[in-house]
Amino acid sequence: MRKDHSLQTQNKTNSLAKPQGTVARHLRTGQIGEELAAGHLARLGYVILERNWRHGHLELDMIAQIGNDLVFVEVKTLRGTGHGYPESAVTKQKARRLFAAAEAYLIEKQIMNEIRFDIVAVILHNTDPPEIYHIEDALHPYGNF
Repeated sequence: MRKDHSLQTQNKTNSLAKPQGTVARHLRTGQIGEELAAGHLARLGYVILERNWRHGHLELDMIAQIGNDLVFVEVKTLRGTGHGYPESAVTKQKARRLFAAAEAYLIEKQIMNEIRFDIVAVILHNTDPPEIYHIEDALHPYGNF
Protein backbone atom coordinates (compact mmCIF):
# COMPACT_ATOMS: atom_id res chain seq x y z
CA MET A 1 0.00 0.00 0.00
CA ARG A 2 2.75 2.43 0.87
CA LYS A 3 4.56 1.75 -2.39
CA ASP A 4 1.43 2.62 -4.44
CA HIS A 5 1.00 5.87 -2.52
CA SER A 6 4.55 6.93 -3.27
CA LEU A 7 4.05 6.17 -6.98
CA GLN A 8 0.92 8.32 -7.04
CA THR A 9 2.77 11.16 -5.35
CA GLN A 10 5.65 10.80 -7.79
CA ASN A 11 3.28 10.91 -10.78
CA LYS A 12 1.52 13.99 -9.43
CA THR A 13 4.84 15.73 -8.91
CA ASN A 14 6.05 14.87 -12.40
CA SER A 15 2.82 16.07 -14.01
CA LEU A 16 3.18 19.47 -12.29
CA ALA A 17 6.79 19.99 -13.32
CA LYS A 18 7.48 22.70 -15.89
CA PRO A 19 8.97 21.65 -19.19
CA GLN A 20 12.72 22.20 -19.19
CA GLY A 21 12.58 24.65 -22.11
CA THR A 22 10.22 26.94 -20.18
CA VAL A 23 12.54 27.16 -17.20
CA ALA A 24 15.59 27.77 -19.39
CA ARG A 25 13.85 30.56 -21.32
CA HIS A 26 12.69 32.21 -18.09
CA LEU A 27 16.23 32.15 -16.67
CA ARG A 28 17.67 33.42 -19.95
CA THR A 29 15.16 36.30 -19.98
CA GLY A 30 16.31 37.32 -16.51
CA GLN A 31 19.97 37.12 -17.51
CA ILE A 32 19.40 39.27 -20.59
CA GLY A 33 17.52 41.82 -18.49
CA GLU A 34 20.29 41.98 -15.90
CA GLU A 35 22.94 42.48 -18.60
CA LEU A 36 20.91 45.30 -20.17
CA ALA A 37 20.27 46.88 -16.75
CA ALA A 38 23.98 46.76 -15.85
CA GLY A 39 24.92 48.41 -19.13
CA HIS A 40 22.24 51.06 -18.67
CA LEU A 41 23.41 51.91 -15.16
CA ALA A 42 27.07 51.98 -16.22
CA ARG A 43 26.24 54.45 -19.02
CA LEU A 44 24.61 56.67 -16.39
CA GLY A 45 27.79 56.65 -14.29
CA TYR A 46 26.91 53.96 -11.74
CA VAL A 47 29.66 51.63 -10.58
CA ILE A 48 28.37 48.06 -10.28
CA LEU A 49 29.79 46.66 -7.03
CA GLU A 50 28.01 43.31 -6.86
CA ARG A 51 25.71 41.18 -8.98
CA ASN A 52 23.47 38.42 -7.68
CA TRP A 53 24.73 38.85 -4.11
CA ARG A 54 23.35 36.16 -1.79
CA HIS A 55 22.90 35.82 1.93
CA GLY A 56 21.22 32.54 2.79
CA HIS A 57 17.93 32.51 0.87
CA LEU A 58 18.05 36.26 0.23
CA GLU A 59 19.37 37.78 -2.99
CA LEU A 60 20.09 41.23 -4.37
CA ASP A 61 20.21 41.46 -8.17
CA MET A 62 22.64 44.33 -8.25
CA ILE A 63 24.40 46.66 -5.86
CA ALA A 64 25.73 49.85 -7.39
CA GLN A 65 27.20 53.13 -6.30
CA ILE A 66 26.74 56.59 -7.69
CA GLY A 67 28.47 59.38 -5.83
CA ASN A 68 28.16 58.56 -2.14
CA ASP A 69 24.88 56.67 -2.56
CA LEU A 70 24.73 52.91 -2.36
CA VAL A 71 21.91 51.66 -4.58
CA PHE A 72 20.23 48.27 -4.27
CA VAL A 73 18.78 47.48 -7.68
CA GLU A 74 15.99 45.01 -8.37
CA VAL A 75 15.84 44.05 -12.05
CA LYS A 76 12.57 42.77 -13.51
CA THR A 77 12.33 41.61 -17.11
CA LEU A 78 9.42 40.53 -19.28
CA ARG A 79 9.05 39.54 -22.90
CA GLY A 80 6.38 41.99 -24.01
CA THR A 81 3.69 43.57 -21.83
CA GLY A 82 0.92 41.01 -22.27
CA HIS A 83 1.22 40.13 -18.58
CA GLY A 84 1.62 43.68 -17.27
CA TYR A 85 4.74 45.68 -16.62
CA PRO A 86 7.88 44.19 -15.05
CA GLU A 87 7.97 46.52 -12.05
CA SER A 88 4.53 45.33 -10.93
CA ALA A 89 6.18 42.00 -10.03
CA VAL A 90 7.85 43.69 -7.03
CA THR A 91 5.27 42.85 -4.36
CA LYS A 92 5.29 43.88 -0.70
CA GLN A 93 6.65 40.45 0.16
CA LYS A 94 9.45 40.80 -2.41
CA ALA A 95 10.24 44.29 -1.10
CA ARG A 96 10.52 42.95 2.46
CA ARG A 97 13.02 40.33 1.25
CA LEU A 98 15.01 43.04 -0.55
CA PHE A 99 15.12 45.16 2.61
CA ALA A 100 16.29 42.17 4.67
CA ALA A 101 18.96 41.32 2.10
CA ALA A 102 20.16 44.94 2.01
CA GLU A 103 20.39 45.01 5.79
CA ALA A 104 22.47 41.81 5.74
CA TYR A 105 24.74 43.31 3.08
CA LEU A 106 25.26 46.54 5.05
CA ILE A 107 26.08 44.59 8.21
CA GLU A 108 28.41 42.15 6.44
CA LYS A 109 30.31 44.91 4.62
CA GLN A 110 30.08 47.38 7.53
CA ILE A 111 28.79 50.13 5.24
CA MET A 112 27.25 53.34 6.51
CA ASN A 113 26.52 55.11 3.17
CA GLU A 114 23.21 56.65 2.23
CA ILE A 115 21.16 53.96 0.51
CA ARG A 116 18.21 53.70 -1.81
CA PHE A 117 16.27 51.03 -3.65
CA ASP A 118 15.80 51.31 -7.41
CA ILE A 119 13.96 49.12 -9.88
CA VAL A 120 15.13 48.63 -13.44
CA ALA A 121 12.29 47.29 -15.56
CA VAL A 122 13.25 45.74 -18.89
CA ILE A 123 10.79 44.84 -21.63
CA LEU A 124 12.12 42.61 -24.39
CA HIS A 125 10.46 42.66 -27.80
CA ASN A 126 10.80 40.21 -30.67
CA THR A 127 11.70 42.79 -33.29
CA ASP A 128 11.99 46.17 -31.55
CA PRO A 129 14.86 47.21 -29.27
CA PRO A 130 14.35 46.52 -25.56
CA GLU A 131 12.76 49.16 -23.36
CA ILE A 132 14.58 50.01 -20.14
CA TYR A 133 12.90 51.99 -17.36
CA HIS A 134 14.97 53.04 -14.36
CA ILE A 135 12.80 53.89 -11.38
CA GLU A 136 14.99 55.64 -8.82
CA ASP A 137 14.12 55.48 -5.14
CA ALA A 138 11.26 53.10 -5.96
CA LEU A 139 11.00 51.33 -2.60
CA HIS A 140 11.07 52.63 0.96
CA PRO A 141 11.58 50.30 3.93
CA TYR A 142 9.70 52.57 6.36
CA GLY A 143 7.27 54.30 4.07
CA ASN A 144 4.27 53.38 2.02
CA PHE A 145 4.80 50.79 -0.66
